[in-house]
Amino acid sequence: MSGPLDGIVVADFSRIVAGPYCTMLLGDLGADVIKVEGPHGEDTRAFMPPARDGVSTYYLSINRNKRSIALDLADPADLAVAHELSARADVFVHNFKPGGIERFALGYSDVAARNPGSIYCAISGFGTRAGAALPGYDLVVQAASGLMHLTGDPAGPPQRAGIAAFDVMTGLHAAIGILAALNERERSGRGQLVETNLLSAALSSMINQTSAYVAGGVVPQPMGNGHLSLFPYDPMATGDGDLVVIAGNNAQFRVLCAELGVPGLADDPRFATVSARNAHREELRPLLLAELKRKSAAEWFAQLTKAGLPCGPINDVRGGVEFAEELGLEPVAMAGGVPTVRNPLAFSRTPVRYDYAPPPVDGSGAEIREWLRARAGEADHA
Repeated sequence: MSGPLDGIVVADFSRIVAGPYCTMLLGDLGADVIKVEGPHGEDTRAFMPPARDGVSTYYLSINRNKRSIALDLADPADLAVAHELSARADVFVHNFKPGGIERFALGYSDVAARNPGSIYCAISGFGTRAGAALPGYDLVVQAASGLMHLTGDPAGPPQRAGIAAFDVMTGLHAAIGILAALNERERSGRGQLVETNLLSAALSSMINQTSAYVAGGVVPQPMGNGHLSLFPYDPMATGDGDLVVIAGNNAQFRVLCAELGVPGLADDPRFATVSARNAHREELRPLLLAELKRKSAAEWFAQLTKAGLPCGPINDVRGGVEFAEELGLEPVAMAGGVPTVRNPLAFSRTPVRYDYAPPPVDGSGAEIREWLRARAGEADHA
């Protein structure tokens, strides 16, 4: 069956992570994504190790359901192909540094002149004003946004997240913006410019931490694995290892105390409410740990989960995938014979597709050029 974006053509001039992740999501939903690369391919092809059959697994993670065409934008003939593609696509996505793509007459005003219905999505690192010249790398944004300051042990140095968190979040925001603009085009018949940037996406995605400062005047500080507003909400030591234990409200805390065999703690004025537990967390912590040591992490996980409490094992990535498999989530999807991580969306009528493996450089170049020639011929005879 066709995906929900069947018939939508996406000209993907993006590279690295934020843009390619966005366009992969659109491809998963049925869009025909045409990945435009330089003659030697985009940067993530060289991000190794690890690799699968000589191909970077980083590249594989964000480029399924696309067709590749290699274009040298400095070559007039290739640039003409790029212009024709921009005129035919429903969506145009790029993450060039602001001002960089305009020199090829592929900026928003140029593309809109060729294709008034185009949804043009521009992704940058720090916006188009005073930050336009700053290169947009996820690690730089993790540092500049405050995330690194928040991450890690209070006595240790700032730490980055283990993934390109803000590249992914920016890609998600870009995809949402594109979908909204496509919906609006159905009503108005007009395209528009959609812009987002890594720093703005970062500050939005840090939710309660940025709100603590913006709305409350509080500058959050690193707390290791602790939570600013909830306790317990931590990895906690059991008889043989750590287990994440959460009591997100007073009712859950009462159940936790009963399961641990210390029901009286729930009525102790120091611990009876969320705010009281936060204020007295260092008094409560050893009381909980003393009970948790009586059983293994697996035993407590089974018992607390049965009681309806949120808790979880601390897995490595292999364990995370295997845990999802145990839950029947089928986390691995084969895309053209290549194992990839399943898109987390599910549709009742128009399922997510996994038609194409991440493409080799220019893997569909001839096919795409022929399609553009045919489309141009149709337009000439219209």
